[in-house]
Formats: sequence, structure tokens, C-alpha cells
Amino acid sequence: MTAPNHLKVIDSHTGGEPTRVIIDDLNIPSHGAISARDHLQSKADWVRTSLILEPRGFDAMVGAYLCAPLDESCTTGVVFFNNHNYLGGCIHGTIGVVKTLAYLKRIQPGTHKIETPTGIISATLADDHNVTIQSVPSFRAAENVTLEVPNLGTVTGDIAFSANWFFLVSSPGPAVHPSNIEELTQFTSAIRDELIKQNITGPKGEEIDHIEVFGPPMSDTEADSQNFVLCPGKAYDRSPCGTGTSAKLACLAASQKLAPGETWRQASIIGTIFTGSYQNHSEPAKIIPTISGEAHINAETTIILNPSDPFQHGINY
Repeated sequence: MTAPNHLKVIDSHTGGEPTRVIIDDLNIPSHGAISARDHLQSKADWVRTSLILEPRGFDAMVGAYLCAPLDESCTTGVVFFNNHNYLGGCIHGTIGVVKTLAYLKRIQPGTHKIETPTGIISATLADDHNVTIQSVPSFRAAENVTLEVPNLGTVTGDIAFSANWFFLVSSPGPAVHPSNIEELTQFTSAIRDELIKQNITGPKGEEIDHIEVFGPPMSDTEADSQNFVLCPGKAYDRSPCGTGTSAKLACLAASQKLAPGETWRQASIIGTIFTGSYQNHSEPAKIIPTISGEAHINAETTIILNPSDPFQHGINY
């Protein structure tokens, strides 16, 4: 596949976390979201690096490639990627995709199925343009996992899956407050490094690449808790993290601390909020999470891929 000279994208943010949606057809040969992800990863990674890495992107940017779904009942398929790799799913990004499709007048308010590499999800666009995502089945895989982290001591947390793999820290750490972002980044990075070093994974060897810390909400935030989420690539999530909130719901459900249909309001490190709830899955250990939030379109851009530019496809090191 030859890279084009120009690439049109639409940028949005969901609770402060950016999403960059490619709206040009790249003619990537694929049969659904899994196939598209595999092709991008193995043969066209320049798409990810060009859009997400500097000098055009930055560490917190998440990209979305729209593809033809394998399931014809879906409005679209989507593959998400960031500065590090490809994501199993991204709820903030899905909210951004829905608002982008509405901005382009490709969809109207209503419920739309979207195919992702980890399964089909549904997205409901309300008349007021709030978006509600019913995500893939989520579950807590392990409870009270103890980790000895150099210079930090004993850290305890739960391992959960919600399209991505999470370690949800329950033992004390830095206060979850914007003034502690640098300290929280170092804290969560050290935990992830130790998970890798000690070969602590999901049940089938999956890498646990998202680390989540919780604390009480700030006084001016109407929420149940505030979180800090370290994403792959060492960027922190500006939003409350939709898959991270889903992982939290799975842990709350497993501990019987939140009943089906009850609302959980999760604040991010910058104070933005997602509203979450869940329903039981047919498998007792799993739940179906629902996350609501709002995105805002903030740019319509033509990316110029100049062959004479040494960083045409991003600064990759």
C-alpha cells in the first residue's frame, strides 16, 4: 500500500481526551475490524505513526480508522491506536467517532452497532448529542493481587478486562489530584514495569497495559470517585477512561458493591465525568457495562505527507 500525499481527519475530545478520526478511504484490504487492525499493524503502521506521533500528534492522542464491518448489521467497523500500539477498544474514542459521524451527517440520533476487534458494541446518540456506549462483556480476573514494587513497597490491586486489560490499584498511592500528575505517572509506570518483570498477566498471558488509581472526588465534582489512568505509551487519560470505568464497574459488581442498573459517576484526573452502569451477562462472572459521555469536534484537518520531510511518518524512537 502506497501512502497518499494528503489525509483528511477530524479531531474531537471526549472529556478532554483527544480522538483523531481518519475520514478518507485508505483502501486497506480487510474483512472487518480484526482484519483491518492486523493489516494496519503489519503492513501500514505508517498510518498510526503519521497521525499520532510528533510532530503532528502527541502522546495522549488516540487515532481511529473506520473500516467496512464484517457484520453487515453494524454501521461501521473501527480500529483504535495510540502512540504505543493498537488498542482492544476505546470508549472515549468511540464517543468521538459517533460525534464525528454525526458531524459529517453520516448518522442520525439513534442506536448504531459498531464492530471493534474485541466485539460488537452499540452506541446511542441522543437528541442532545450525548452518547451512550454499551460495551463488550467485562469481568474481574483476579482480586487483591499483591505486588512488591522497588521504592514503593507493597501494592495491591485487581486485574480486570474490559476490551483492554487493567490493574486497578486499591492500596495507598499518591493522592489522585491534578497537582500530582507527575508523581502518579511515575507511580503507575513503576507498577506496570513490575507487572511485566514478574510476568503477571491476564489468564491467557495478556499484557496488563493500563494502570488505574482511584481516590475521592474533588469537592467541586459530583462523582463517586476520581481516577488516574496510565495508558500504554505512558500517557495519562484526560477523560475518566471508558474502558477503565467499565473495569471498575466489573470489580464493583464482583464485590457486590454496585447493583445492576445503579449509577456510578467516574471523574477523571481533570474533573470530567462519565456516567456508568451495568447489566448482568449470561455468564455469571461477567457484566455488560454502559458508559455515557459527550465529545466535542474541535478540528477538521488535512494531514500533508511530504516525501521530502524526514518526519513524514512521525518521529519514531
